Amino acid sequence: MKWIDHQSYIEICPPTEFNFEECLMFLGRSDQEVLHQIREGYLYKLIKVKQELVLCKIGCIHNVIQVEFPINPLTEGVRKDVASYIWEWFDLGKDLRIFYDAAKQDKVLQGFVHKYYGLRIMCIPDLFEALSWAIIGQQINLTFAYILKKRFVETFGESLTFKGDTFWLFPNYEKIATISVDELRKLQFSVRKAEYVIGVAKIMVNDKLTKEMLLGHQDYQQIQKSLMKIRGIGAWSADYVMMKCLHQPSAFPITDVGLHNALKLQLGLERKPTIDEIKEISENWVGLQAYATFYLWRSLYE
Repeated sequence: MKWIDHQSYIEICPPTEFNFEECLMFLGRSDQEVLHQIREGYLYKLIKVKQELVLCKIGCIHNVIQVEFPINPLTEGVRKDVASYIWEWFDLGKDLRIFYDAAKQDKVLQGFVHKYYGLRIMCIPDLFEALSWAIIGQQINLTFAYILKKRFVETFGESLTFKGDTFWLFPNYEKIATISVDELRKLQFSVRKAEYVIGVAKIMVNDKLTKEMLLGHQDYQQIQKSLMKIRGIGAWSADYVMMKCLHQPSAFPITDVGLHNALKLQLGLERKPTIDEIKEISENWVGLQAYATFYLWRSLYE
């Protein structure tokens, strides 16, 4: 991680292959998003560091990310943790040159290299948030998924108000482990989704599931297998979490509807491709499936 501490603000130095505006395009794709706000080219994000609520105002000047703290001055240790969070959130540790070199040779991906240059997977550093979001999004459209997330966050999450605007944190698993299925049913969660989200929270409260445990596995298959042991986590959800939280380059949610729609458009097909056809199309993506998928998702919101 490359960062500069100016005490009142910090600068984060991303790799050359970084485009802040492209990342904001992804982050701004829903007007129901509750976990960050985009205003006048700045990204506002509330995070929690060492039990302290920290409001970040994130901008980018000359390809350097600048993070201001509008409310309170922070200790050096907290500022460093903020830099680490943002470094992971923007997936700045990934060398995109490897993906771009491969994409230039691929008939599906080659047009994306220049079009979306510098776009990075916008990650979900918190494991409970990633698992919950994967569960919430199962078998419903994206619009309703965002509505459910908004209700969930505003009912159970912590918040901070600054100059009339309220900023939210995703609920922590300790809180969700104590609630009932009926409380989520009131938000229009299905019984199953309510059980799954609360179940994940209880597993994590009992220290039977941590991000460190999953990252300690040797390979993609081991991580996927561990995730799929969790009730409510199937292959799609496991790959989504590996892609967005665990930085697994081989994560490939091959049954994803958005992926299918994007491939249909890019290839000019009259129907969505079958799973077997997608496996053939993606033969050159081995070890790069996560970024290939993310760039195909990006192509859906021109």
